[in-house]
Amino acid sequence: MSRPLRIEYPGTWYHFMNRGRRFEKIVADDNDYEIFIELLKDASEMWKINIAAYYLISYHYNILLHTADGNISRTMQHINGLYTQKFRQKIQQ
Repeated sequence: MSRPLRIEYPGTWYHFMNRGRRFEKIVADDNDYEIFIELLKDASEMWKINIAAYYLISYHYNILLHTADGNISRTMQHINGLYTQKFRQKIQQ
């Protein structure tokens, strides 16, 4: 059974957390940190979100953000999807 749909409101603060399965690394080196931070910057502009704080370590991240348009599901899908693609491309080479 899938989880219920996330309730989205314009002008709301959200806290997100994501981690690697079984505490596996989601960042392998300094370049991965830079890639993730650039994705946050791009998502901030693209989806009109304000990132108040983030915490990124080798096996998980936390983000505190404010969304003006109530588009949080699409924003997080964008961030998680692009970062996962970039990370997988790197480790498969």
